[in-house]
Parts: sequence; C-alpha cells; structure tokens
Amino acid sequence: MSRQISRLSLAVLLLFGALFVNLNVIALIQADDLANHPANRRLIIREYGIERGPLVVGEQAIARSDPTGGELEYQRTYPEGELYAHLTGYYSIVLQRAALEQQLNEELTGQPTEILAQNLGQLLGRQDRPGNAVELTIDPAVQAAARDALDGREGAVVALDPTSGAVLASYSNPTYDPNPLSSHSPSEVNEAWLPLRDDEDRPLVDRAISETYAPGSTFKVVTAAAALEAGVSPTTPFPDEVEYDVPLTTANIGNFGGGPCLDGDEIDLSDAMRVSCNTVFARLGNELGDESLREQAERFGFNDEVPYELDVAVSAFPGDLDEPATAQSAIGQRDVRATPMQMAMVAATIANGGELRRPYVVDAIRDPDGQVIRGPEDGRWSGPPGDGRPVSPRTADQLREMLEDVVEDGTGTSAQIDGVTVGGKTGTAQTGGGPTVWFLGFADDEIAVAVVLPEAGADATGGGVAAPVARQVMQAATGQSD
Repeated sequence: MSRQISRLSLAVLLLFGALFVNLNVIALIQADDLANHPANRRLIIREYGIERGPLVVGEQAIARSDPTGGELEYQRTYPEGELYAHLTGYYSIVLQRAALEQQLNEELTGQPTEILAQNLGQLLGRQDRPGNAVELTIDPAVQAAARDALDGREGAVVALDPTSGAVLASYSNPTYDPNPLSSHSPSEVNEAWLPLRDDEDRPLVDRAISETYAPGSTFKVVTAAAALEAGVSPTTPFPDEVEYDVPLTTANIGNFGGGPCLDGDEIDLSDAMRVSCNTVFARLGNELGDESLREQAERFGFNDEVPYELDVAVSAFPGDLDEPATAQSAIGQRDVRATPMQMAMVAATIANGGELRRPYVVDAIRDPDGQVIRGPEDGRWSGPPGDGRPVSPRTADQLREMLEDVVEDGTGTSAQIDGVTVGGKTGTAQTGGGPTVWFLGFADDEIAVAVVLPEAGADATGGGVAAPVARQVMQAATGQSD
C-alpha cells in the first residue's frame, strides 16, 4: 500500500513539475508569440490605444492615426490612399499589416518588442506615448507625375536620386485604397478585401519592386558595360547585319523593322546603342560569353537581394547558358528578368559616375519630441561584386555619352526635355502576352528613372510609350514643364 502511495506521490510531483515548466515556457518563451496572436482581443485593444506615428511625405502625413472616441481609440487613415498604397500598405484589425506599416511597425508604435518590458512599463504606471514619425524620401510632385503619366495603364515607375540612392517615387498601377482595409469593422474589411484579392488585374501587387519582367533592350546597357570594361571602345566597329547568324540554331536574331540598323556596312558600338541594334548586341554577347555578362549583371545587383526597407524581388540573369541563350540574354530576352527598381539602379549608377548607392525610402525617424532617432540607411551598396562600383568612372562616362545620344538622336527622343541633359535607353521585350515596354534614364544628376508597361499593346514600343512617361516624371524632378 505504502509503495502505491509513494508511486502516486511521485507521479503527482512529476505532473506538478511538468506544469511548472510549461507555465514558465509560456510566461518566458512563448509570451511574445501568444500576446501577438491576432485572436488576442486584449492585445488588439491595447495596440489600437497607441497613436501610431505618421508616415510623412514632404509636409503631409500620408498615413496617420485619428482619434475615434471608441474602444479602439485610433483609426488609421490614408489621405491619398491610392497614390501611396504600395508604400504605406495598411494597418488592419483583420489583415494585420502590410508594406511600411509592417516593416516599420516597431518604429511607428514606439513600443518595445519584449513583452516583459511592456508589462514593466504598465506596472510602473507608464503612459503610452505616441509613436515615432517616419519621414520618407518621396518627392510628392514626382510621385504624382508617375501616376499621371501612367494615366491608368498597367505599369510601374521608380525614380531615384542617383547621388544618394533616395527613392523619389515608387508607383505601381493598378493600385488600391487602403482605407477600407483599415476599418474597425471586420465585415467592411472583408467586403473590401475579397474583390481586391480576386481581381485579375492584381492591384495588391507592387509592380515597382515585387514583379520581374524581361528588360528587353534596356539590358543592352549592361551588355555594353561588360564590353567597355573588357576593352571594347564606343567606336569599335561591328558588321551591320540584317540578321545575326546565331550558332547552334537556325533561329537567328534580327533587328526591329527587319533590315540593317544603318546602311548595311559597319556600325560602331555607340551607334548600335543609339538605334538599339539587336544584331550587334547579340553578337557582342557571344563574343563576351555568358560568364562575363552574368558577372557584369551581378555587379549591378542582379541575382542578389536589394537592401531596401521593403522586400524587392530578385532580378535574375541565368547561369550556364549556351550560345543561342547567351545571344538572346544579351538583348534582354530569354530568361533575363528585372524589377523596375533594379533598372533604375542601373541608370543611377551610370549617372553617378559608376558608383551604386543602396536605395532607401526612410529619410528620418523622429520621436514625439521631434528628435531624430534614426537617419537614412544609405551609402554605397557593397553587396554586388566590385564593392559598390559596377563600372569604372571611365566606363560610366562612356555609357553616359552613349545614352545621351540615344535621347538626342536615337530611339529615345520622346524623353527630351528642353534645357536639361537627358540620357536613356528604350526597351521592347517580346513576351507571350504582347510586348513589355521600358525606358531607363536620367536627367542631369538629379534623377534616375525606370518605367515599365507590361503587355502595352501590339504596336507599343519603349520609345513610343515608356519614354514619354519617363519624360513627365523627370520634368517634375527638374522643375521643368512643357
């Protein structure tokens, strides 16, 4: 009998021990996860009792917390919701958070992440202070110009300050209104969310950073960079062929329009860029080889994660290419893919003398007293091979002159701005759903821009459709007008 009692006592002690361990695991290890569970009503009430700091562009709050007088004390609102939706994201009782509302949640709430620190603050009678204000680098005039220039068409625009990496505009269309998603009514949130989720036009997708596209002839800038770095000159002559006879295949590469690029004799690299000569760049790609092209692309940031406050899809240049694939990749076709952010970085590097600056959209974070607690995370991007210098200053200068010729007297004349030196490159990538048209370029040292319009129409070209969009955006940045 006593032996049974001893066994029972031991079992009870073990159960109490297990319970004690479990309670400590919950209190010390799982507390943060449990406290942040979306079903935790108490946490929701506490979180909505914090006045989240504003997201600020210029002097305007593009995301702010308004008092409600209800149990959920603050309502997140977006005064120009659709213009900035893919940057701000939303702050939702049902959907939680997206974009900068998610990535900067700790800064916007001004709250410590450790649940123990939060509880100690409450025990000591600490009152919740408003969150920190986040000032963005976006130029409201440039952002609005991107929206107006796209004029409702599917596409995206990214504009950078080439000397700093500051994002002046990042706009994607179709867009959406984050205000209904931030309602305190779950039924209203779901009523707004479901059509957005199911919309075939995918308005929730940020095409500026989250989608990759075949870059078409804008990639010839990368191919030319590899050639110049390898010792080719802007005046090096190439055959001006109707078709480039691609090795190992009968599928040759021809030029837009079906003829030679100039007079059918010879054409130098600079003129080949100016008129976007496919046969020259396809030949050049095979002469350089796929490894050289890939290395140059990676120096610009391809095949790497871009350091940015929001997640950017990785732009890709494939490996182990045969000669047909290399020729096609050299003109931005086949499996080459790029985001508008990546191509804006290529343009910015050329405008900045060959130095690649990391892009950033957060200019400053200020506490409720107005003190700066964090500045921009800027500087040279040392991630790609070459320690943030994809090309030498000499190569950058040569590319700059070539791209200025493209706009002065080539395929990019629609990007010209009176009184401003503009350089750029057009692109028209042939894809299954119709051409994807591009323009990348720069205006003086003030702005670098990339524009993409996927499936822009059967007769669309980069020069005819994307270049005028870029022009309007660059005009806004340089203070010019028609």
